[in-house]
Amino acid sequence: MATLASSFSSVLFSSTPSNLSPPSLSPLSRLSFSSSSHFSTLPSLSASHSFLTHPATSRRSNHCSFSIQSSAEEKKKVLIVNTNSGGHAVIGFYFAKELLGSGYDVTVLTVGEESSDKMKKPPFTRFSEIVSAGGKTVWGEPAAIGTIFEGAAFDVVLDNNGKDLDTVRPVADWAKSSGAKQFLFISSAGIYKPTEEPPHVEGDAVKADASHVAVEKYIAEIFGSWAIFRPQYMLGSGNNKDCEEWFFDRIVRDRPVPIPGSGMQLTNISHVRDLSSMLTLAVENPDAASGNIFNIVSERAVTLDGLAKLCAQAAGRPANIVHYDPKAAGVDAKKAFPFRNMHFYAEPRAAKEILGWKSTTNLAEDLKERFEEYLKIGRDKKAIKFELDDKILESLKVPVAV
Repeated sequence: MATLASSFSSVLFSSTPSNLSPPSLSPLSRLSFSSSSHFSTLPSLSASHSFLTHPATSRRSNHCSFSIQSSAEEKKKVLIVNTNSGGHAVIGFYFAKELLGSGYDVTVLTVGEESSDKMKKPPFTRFSEIVSAGGKTVWGEPAAIGTIFEGAAFDVVLDNNGKDLDTVRPVADWAKSSGAKQFLFISSAGIYKPTEEPPHVEGDAVKADASHVAVEKYIAEIFGSWAIFRPQYMLGSGNNKDCEEWFFDRIVRDRPVPIPGSGMQLTNISHVRDLSSMLTLAVENPDAASGNIFNIVSERAVTLDGLAKLCAQAAGRPANIVHYDPKAAGVDAKKAFPFRNMHFYAEPRAAKEILGWKSTTNLAEDLKERFEEYLKIGRDKKAIKFELDDKILESLKVPVAV
């Protein structure tokens, strides 16, 4: 395949007090680019080209647009390797927008092809906001990153895609060989071993067989400046993974909300703007962030029952919560419920102590935003099947209004 630099003429651009120790821890390239101009080499892609810029608005707004701030210093170049599915894709979207608002040069490489069905969902349908703010959007396979960005160099690389070493290694190796000064990785708080003393804090024991652990170890071995981020559940405009929507689907239809266990299990749900702001602080303070693991979560936990009640409050309706034992009901809780049926709660202790980070998540208010969007897309009118719910409710002998 031709290198990116040689093929640009035919490629279209559309528009802690101490460091924490790390745990013991394919593909054909298919490219499409978003912008309205052609370029001869990737290093020449800068804000000096004719990108549109939205009027400046509040950085905290979820639909915010950004104006590029001028700086006497050369803008730091950041590459975000972004997943094309699941709840994590929205992290890269928000991170890109926040960096652009602070004057960084940002490129987003999304896995796959721009024409794929996955790109017809948020946050990808809003990537024009990145381009309008002066960013670049690229599609391709991370395994071919050396070909895609041949001759290019970035100061910071974030891998927000890989879950195992085979997937991340090509990106990490290329970033190392191309001279990246800082490497960031979105891992998962799911690698912590269950604990009798929640919340999870950085340095707690992790599952040795978790695929993210090998990635974290490798990154710590090959980079001088690196940071690991472990998220949990998140919400925010542009998220395409059902979490709060699962509750809204039942509440607006006056259906019971079946929650496994007691409903007192603790979890953590963060607005994605908090995740973005923590990542941005790491880029702005690379020396402080270097060699550290951060739980990229909000400051407060919520019970599963509490989440259902807050969703109902946002919708202005009552929540008819029922509890059940998955085994007795004959269902797999992982398929019947969008959250873990256990305490799954981490605290962002390292980010507060090392980076001076503060959370802005306010579930009561943030869920109102999400419910407005829920109504806007007409999901409250969508025909939804509740087979597993019905099986659970039948086992409990709970009637359901037709």
